[in-house]
Amino acid sequence: MRLILLGPPGAGKGTQAKFISEQFNLPHISTGDLFMRNMTNKTVLGLKAKEYMDQGLLVPYHLTIDLVKNRLEEKDAKKGYLLDGFPRNVNQAQVLCDLLDDMGESLDGALLIDVPSAILRKRMPGRRICPACGATFHVEFNPPKEEGICDRCGHSLIQRRDDREEAVEERLRVYEEHTFPLLSYFKKKNILKVVDGTQPIEDVFASIKEVLKELE
Repeated sequence: MRLILLGPPGAGKGTQAKFISEQFNLPHISTGDLFMRNMTNKTVLGLKAKEYMDQGLLVPYHLTIDLVKNRLEEKDAKKGYLLDGFPRNVNQAQVLCDLLDDMGESLDGALLIDVPSAILRKRMPGRRICPACGATFHVEFNPPKEEGICDRCGHSLIQRRDDREEAVEERLRVYEEHTFPLLSYFKKKNILKVVDGTQPIEDVFASIKEVLKELE
């Protein structure tokens, strides 16, 4: 399966991506991880991306496309993948679909984890991240065993700057303005699949499994 994972910030995409990757044996391709990997390995594309990021500038989307293209051509992605963080708008989606056409491939599904903005405004400020291992928790919905401490590695948890209340509204505005139109784009292609993201984590994944088994 070739899948795109969609959803507003705070919808739990990272948690569900991990479950999907393990259950369906699909490589989880996150554009954020791609940038870090290429910068760490000092690839040509990674160094170009770093130049922009060091100046506080957005990385041009053609660089992101090149990074994604290279990753999709790797051996482990030949039978399928879960693409997370890209595309972010309709223009990028069109470029991606054209790229896949050139590769003789196509998307099987665009999976939306749907959560209303009112719930996200309550959910996001409670999220906590482990800066050491990347594990995510929530003070109410998925608390660590020991308050403020990562279950996985014992490191102190932090609240990301963009999860603070003052940043949440801007993130939701950007999502609604740029990413929300993607839903119509993929709906027209008849590949949009919607899952209720307001359920408990385990129930969200159960719903995802039902949807994806129809695509297998």
